[in-house]
Amino acid sequence: MSWLHYILNQSPEIALFLSLAVGYWIGKFQFGKFQLGGVAGSLLAAVIISQVGVKIDNGVKSVLFALFIYAVGFESGPQFFRSLGRKSLREILMAAVLALSGLLTVIVMARLFGLDKGLAAGVAAGGLTQSAIIGTAGAAISKLGLAADEVQRLQGNVAVGYAVTYIFGSFGAILVCVNGLQWLMGRTIHDDALKAEAELLAGAHVFGTGEQPALPDLVGRLYKVERAAGSTVAGLEGDTTPGDVCIERVKRKGAIIGLQPDLKLETGDIVLVVGRRAGVVGLEDAIGPEIQSSEGMDVVTLTRDVAVTNPELTKRTIGEIRAATKPETRHGIYLLAVKRGGQPLPLTPDTLIQPGDVATFYGSADDVQRVVKVVGAPIIPSDKTDFVFHGLGLVVGLLIGLIVIRLGSIPLTLGSGGGALLAGLLFGWIRTRNLAIGNMPTGASTLLRDLGLAGFVAVVGLQSGLQAVSTIADRGISLFLIGVVVTIVPLVITMLFGRYVLRYDNAAIFAGALSGSRSANPAFGEVLDKAGNSIPTTPFAITYALANVFLTLLGPLVVAFA
Repeated sequence: MSWLHYILNQSPEIALFLSLAVGYWIGKFQFGKFQLGGVAGSLLAAVIISQVGVKIDNGVKSVLFALFIYAVGFESGPQFFRSLGRKSLREILMAAVLALSGLLTVIVMARLFGLDKGLAAGVAAGGLTQSAIIGTAGAAISKLGLAADEVQRLQGNVAVGYAVTYIFGSFGAILVCVNGLQWLMGRTIHDDALKAEAELLAGAHVFGTGEQPALPDLVGRLYKVERAAGSTVAGLEGDTTPGDVCIERVKRKGAIIGLQPDLKLETGDIVLVVGRRAGVVGLEDAIGPEIQSSEGMDVVTLTRDVAVTNPELTKRTIGEIRAATKPETRHGIYLLAVKRGGQPLPLTPDTLIQPGDVATFYGSADDVQRVVKVVGAPIIPSDKTDFVFHGLGLVVGLLIGLIVIRLGSIPLTLGSGGGALLAGLLFGWIRTRNLAIGNMPTGASTLLRDLGLAGFVAVVGLQSGLQAVSTIADRGISLFLIGVVVTIVPLVITMLFGRYVLRYDNAAIFAGALSGSRSANPAFGEVLDKAGNSIPTTPFAITYALANVFLTLLGPLVVAFA
């Protein structure tokens, strides 16, 4: 195996991508209702590959995780800030219960099995996957007034306990937060994520890539004029429900003619009628027979999102705007949706339009361009990522992660991950306020999330797997099993508390909150993968930020009471 060791150390990125490939392959296998998933599979594959002996730079792990957590925050920024307040009380309690139950579990196990303060703190750091405990516990040990060699021994034991328990700390959290939670709820994360998304979208259906409705609301039909001969274009449009239909093109004696409101239609004319299905279908009695096609009568239509910036249109209701808009301005234009902060508003006459709302219009290219000039700034779809905006966002997040606040002798910090998450939330919110900046296509965001998290987990396995396995072989399996208990018990207690005391009834939201309360990033990645949307992110963001503080404080507490 020396040749494999040589290759992987000459090019450690091979080990990284091999872990991802093998891990996602393993993750596809399903045993009954249990499926490991790509993230947990990558961790397992990386631990196996690490036995060859692989050295991989710690900075790779930090970069990958920063990319993952920033993308998650960016997607969920608007929803996160709307959720702050009293609604966050459940998440605060979740994080507090997990930290308290984690502390008690570590102390009980340490006293039952005679662990010294160093090993107990290491088990807490690894079993709860909170690396900051190593630092806070080490600082607390140095202040016990012990001999220098004893301090060094205990601090070394912190690292030993951490190495043995960290792998299952990541893996076990996935099992509880995904498989265990779905079993307890009796529903899948995916189904509840779709349900929650439908509620957020106020019943609007979001079509996936390549999907479209079989019965679209807006349609076009060709009619041959017989009964409508002598009517003007404006008169024919006015005979139907206002705004339901419009005449987009008229063909007379084989030639397309200019379209004016006062144009009188003649027998044999062919007209293209566009509008809402209820108004367009079945106009034979009013116009004449429907025909299937006619050369040159097709019109290209488009859908365009527009940020409402015109002060004459804001602070007014949809009904007021419609009444004040000239007929020639709104001709051929259909309002499909209005969103605020990414969430749809009801399309009723009483809906108030605010600055920055996004209106979605449908119509011909000329009609849409005309109304865009009146409403505000068009939001042009693009496959380009605004690297200026997002590069700055990551810089801000990583700078925030460097900030350390001391509570006595205990250093508290969000770290690079917490800082990147906070920056992602903030910059995601800024993006909704000014849609001309900060574009990140869905595909780009998905790549950052998937590669960032799976790569981060694989690096953890490659760095810690060899040491963990060798330590278990040297010291016996008891320390590993103690770590299993420290990983599982607090999560199960918190899960039961969330289900039966806090009354979480949505598996996707519950899973996000539970994984965040343990700052279990691999588990959260698996939750996101199961959900298929960003619904779990908001509760995760709240509990994750709290967990980084609460769990960090456990270091000196374990040293004091173990």
